[in-house]
Amino acid sequence: MKTIKVSIEGMSCSHCKMALETAIGQLDGVQAVEVNLENNLAVIEAEDDMLETIRSTIKEAGYTTK
Repeated sequence: MKTIKVSIEGMSCSHCKMALETAIGQLDGVQAVEVNLENNLAVIEAEDDMLETIRSTIKEAGYTTK
């Protein structure tokens, strides 16, 4: 497992936070996820090769990553 940090743009409320935590948390290989709305940051415990899958999931949910 590895800690992956992803900056997310476009979040504005706690609903955005919950939606992203749910979407990312459902991915195979993700063990834990916490989205910080204030810092626009997701901290994810996942398998090493998950970054592109996570970024794609964030994009599909309607947000952008840096």
